Amino acid sequence: MSAVQVRAHAKLNLLLRVLAREADGFHGLETLFTLVDLHDTLRAERREGHDVTLAVDGGADLGPVEQNLAVRAARRVLDGTGRLFGVHLTLTKRIPVQAGLGGGSSDAAAALVAVNRLAGDPVPRHELLQFAAALGADVPFLLSGAPLALAWGHGERMLRLPPLPSAPALLLTPPVGVGTAEAYGWVDAARHSTGRRGALALDLESLSSWGSIGRMAGNDFESAVFGRVPEVRAAFDALVTTRPLVCRMSGSGSTLFAIYRNARDRDDAASMLGRKHGALTAVQTLAAPVPGPDVLP
Repeated sequence: MSAVQVRAHAKLNLLLRVLAREADGFHGLETLFTLVDLHDTLRAERREGHDVTLAVDGGADLGPVEQNLAVRAARRVLDGTGRLFGVHLTLTKRIPVQAGLGGGSSDAAAALVAVNRLAGDPVPRHELLQFAAALGADVPFLLSGAPLALAWGHGERMLRLPPLPSAPALLLTPPVGVGTAEAYGWVDAARHSTGRRGALALDLESLSSWGSIGRMAGNDFESAVFGRVPEVRAAFDALVTTRPLVCRMSGSGSTLFAIYRNARDRDDAASMLGRKHGALTAVQTLAAPVPGPDVLP
């Protein structure tokens, strides 16, 4: 096997609660994930040597190669399998950067799967999930391929849920990014005046339809980001007027999403919004697990 290609899907946080900062410096999370059909594409090829190289197609600035999550993920698998070969990654970016859609995390999950497949799948699934948890809180879910899951802790604990029907959705990405570390700092600053995070009770009934999710959905980053990035607040105020079933910010932002009853409602919303508040992307939530990698000639 000389090459493998994997679709790295974007995620939405239908619910996102930021818990206390723990002794290791990271925050605990409670989140409800779903996948959408927007995706990057990662191609992994066997090469001579023992290292990982990266080429990016799509014009996105992903920063230093050494810090790239896909590169770090590929190296974890190579380290775990004895560095028997090198890998060249070609990443085609479609998911916006610093948008809260999990693009970097999804690329990392794709790299774990692809490089393991190149090696003949010697790393069992449960160990790949441990690699994923060490890379970031979103990576285990994106590795799982589940269309809907509840996760908590640092993302390493996860409960797959019965999928919801596929639904049309609209992504609205304002022309400004939000750094994850910065957003956590804003939440921490706000917490000093509001005290501890309250309890939340979830059951399968509250997670069984888009309407019920719309009534309980929320994101702890929203108030902090909205207060400091007026472009994101203005975009949310415009999006919520289009009468979606669910309307929230994903992750730490800046992308906002709205889920609609049907494609006509979504398309009407897109026409109403135009390009005043940022880039619009029509997507579909997924109702089936994401398939495995494609083995290329």
